[in-house]
Amino acid sequence: AVTAPGKKITARLKRTLPVRGPQAPTVSELMRWYCLNTNTHGCRRIVVSRGRLRRLLWIVLTLSAVGLILWQCAELLMNYYSASVSITVQFQKLPFPAVTICNINPYKYSAMKEYLSELDKETKKALETFYGFSEGKSKVRRSVDELNSTGSEFFQQIPLLMVEDFSRTATDLYSGQKRKIEGSVFHKDSSIVNSGDSNDIIGFQLCDANNSSDCALYTFSSGVNAIQEWYKLHYMNIMAQIPLETKEKLSYSADDLLLTCFFDGLSCDKRHFTRFHHPLHGNCYTFNSGENGTILSTSTGGSEYGLQVVLYIDEADYNPFLVTSSGAKIMVHDQNEYPFIEDIGTEIETAAATSIGMHFTQSRKLSKPYSDCTETGADIPVENLYNKSYSLQICLHSCFQKAMVQSCGCAQYAQPLPAGAEYCNYKKNPNWMYCYYRLHEKFVKEQLGCQQICKDACSFKEWALTTSIAQWPSAVSEDWMLRVLSWDKGQTLNKKLNKTDLASLMVFYKDLNERFISENPANTLVILLSNFGGQLGLWMSCSVVCVIEIIEVFFVDSLSIVMRRQWQRAKKWWSNRKRGSSGKAPQASDVERQGHDNPVCIDEDLPTFTTALRLPLPQDRPLPRTPPPNYSTLRLETAFTEQLPDTLELGQH
Repeated sequence: AVTAPGKKITARLKRTLPVRGPQAPTVSELMRWYCLNTNTHGCRRIVVSRGRLRRLLWIVLTLSAVGLILWQCAELLMNYYSASVSITVQFQKLPFPAVTICNINPYKYSAMKEYLSELDKETKKALETFYGFSEGKSKVRRSVDELNSTGSEFFQQIPLLMVEDFSRTATDLYSGQKRKIEGSVFHKDSSIVNSGDSNDIIGFQLCDANNSSDCALYTFSSGVNAIQEWYKLHYMNIMAQIPLETKEKLSYSADDLLLTCFFDGLSCDKRHFTRFHHPLHGNCYTFNSGENGTILSTSTGGSEYGLQVVLYIDEADYNPFLVTSSGAKIMVHDQNEYPFIEDIGTEIETAAATSIGMHFTQSRKLSKPYSDCTETGADIPVENLYNKSYSLQICLHSCFQKAMVQSCGCAQYAQPLPAGAEYCNYKKNPNWMYCYYRLHEKFVKEQLGCQQICKDACSFKEWALTTSIAQWPSAVSEDWMLRVLSWDKGQTLNKKLNKTDLASLMVFYKDLNERFISENPANTLVILLSNFGGQLGLWMSCSVVCVIEIIEVFFVDSLSIVMRRQWQRAKKWWSNRKRGSSGKAPQASDVERQGHDNPVCIDEDLPTFTTALRLPLPQDRPLPRTPPPNYSTLRLETAFTEQLPDTLELGQH
């Protein structure tokens, strides 16, 4: 078969001309072709960019983009294959919290009589004077000396008054004299438990020791509350003068408070409890405090695997004026958290079994700019007086104590002592009670600035408690249980126990499901970049490298062109000015030697025949005429070294 001449010419051209594209003979030519024809902008800019620095920058940017892609893809794969194991946390052990137990009565009344005898005498005399209270009609378990009618130091410091119909005249209930009320009147109780006429208001008056006309009357609609508040003020004044070592001896020991103890089905004793002295509750004992570096945990929920204790309350040795209820107070908290028993403690009653089931929740909030919480409290300008991890309550109490020391010159008894301060007592600080009440009033009204300074903690642990109560011991088991417990306690107690002196407590996890509440930002940098990338890809089919290319062209290159033109104009202006000053006229050769910008060829790509035709002509120049052709150059030269045989045959015909 005879091959057509056209096909032979085509085959010869393919063998002779350079081959580009996917059929390129070398890897370098293939890569160059790919970079010039690919849709990935970075590769093309590496090839077409002029200058080593610019080409190097595009190489670095492209390789960085490739590295980020590989990193993100690896993260996605790791998250994909690791997500299935997150459910294993449901079966882990839970650390058992610290449980702090305090007797509601802070100190043994029998041991405190020598310090409180005068105050108790005056209190009983006030009750007899005000309400017709007499020892024979009252349920008193102790004998007291016959009351006398001599003057009282306690009533001179804080006189008890009765105000009728909110008038400005009050009757001193101790002396019977009437006095005119000067200053402000603060009604501190709204309960309707009046003794006698419902229009009678009981209260006490506090005056500035430096200005007797500056007084404030604090009234209570219940005489019980008024006398108890009056008693507490004098009680704190007395206790502030007793050394800490003495107060610890006056309070309950671990042997006094704890009768039996079980944890997680095993027996425990006082060695598992840590004592700390609370100003208002005396000696308190914390189970699992973690001070020895070990924190107990439990792997099973239910009452049988928690803490079980029997407490000896000893109601007969209670202070009748300081506390009006019997039992104990407990608080469940973290080992690094200070137990504010007086604020959030849970009371348990005597002659009952109290079961407290717990659910553990750990919360984590985001700090600024998402919320106004603090991580460690280091950014709060308030000294932590409690030597525990930061909390909002610690900050508020510390702030008030600091203001108390600055304003009154002494510290309030219910809170820790700042460095260099001492507790208030009216022998050294006769004005402290009036100052304390005024300062506390400002604190409640948020005028001290403590509520504005103190912030919530960003992370905290919480145990939600569910309390249930049952009669304990039962009627059929009461006899033998009390006999056995009395026998166990017999070495230190010379009497038979009564069920009103005992309280049973159980603290346990209801289940081991730990709930973790965490705040996550709704908009992160990754989400922002993803949204930007989605919009650019949807509407412009653009990527990060494309954005960098746009910045290079429209900002870097455009700015360089503008600056270059301004520089050329400045040079031209400067040369014209020099010629003008020298008087030399510009010559034609100078104008011809000056170059001009070519607005068409500002692209970095090589010029083509079409762009060459659009080149502007120099100004003030005639249009060039087309020159006649040089016929001697119109010689056709074949690209083949020899003539094809089939064309030779055609030429012969």
